[in-house]
Amino acid sequence: MSFFDDLPEQPARPRQPQPVQPGWFGPPSDELPGVARVGGFVHKSTRMVVVLKLVEVYSTGCLLDLVWSVRRGDESDQEWREIVEESYNHPRSSIDTRTGLEIGVALADGRKAVAAIHGPSAFEDADDVAGPVLTTLGGGGGSNNSEFAQFTGRYWLWPLPMEDTTLVARWQALGIPESSLVLSGEQLGEALGQVRKYWSD
Repeated sequence: MSFFDDLPEQPARPRQPQPVQPGWFGPPSDELPGVARVGGFVHKSTRMVVVLKLVEVYSTGCLLDLVWSVRRGDESDQEWREIVEESYNHPRSSIDTRTGLEIGVALADGRKAVAAIHGPSAFEDADDVAGPVLTTLGGGGGSNNSEFAQFTGRYWLWPLPMEDTTLVARWQALGIPESSLVLSGEQLGEALGQVRKYWSD
């Protein structure tokens, strides 16, 4: 007999139905996304870049994967430490989006959205959201040393735009003017065709 054979069984627990998350909340948890290779420079200068690496496309929206990198110039150690601290882009209030890295999208029909930390549920009826919604999903990490600082962030855009969409960035504290990159609606549509569900009914 094994040592573990006579341990008491755990009592059965009733299965709790999981609430259905609205589309603007984030990517579906049961999909393998398609990848749209629409990446490029949102901003590029001799000292700093903001790069869209790739876009993960889901049936309901898309995940924008951004990187920003700053190269040290002739700053003193203290000045460089301040730049690195700013580059972390720590979360701010979702009401005050005009600090740190500002990210937004402009749709072909004239609608636009600016990235915030919280989704619409914090400010309006969660069941009556028309979109577009751009939500900050957090950073994926970063690194820095005495010569450069580089960090990443992810942004969820809902619903999935099927026409050309302009990604807009600005970072006043780091001297980045309003800059933009056009995301191809055709490429987003092609990536949508690559989406696969984890489970089939």
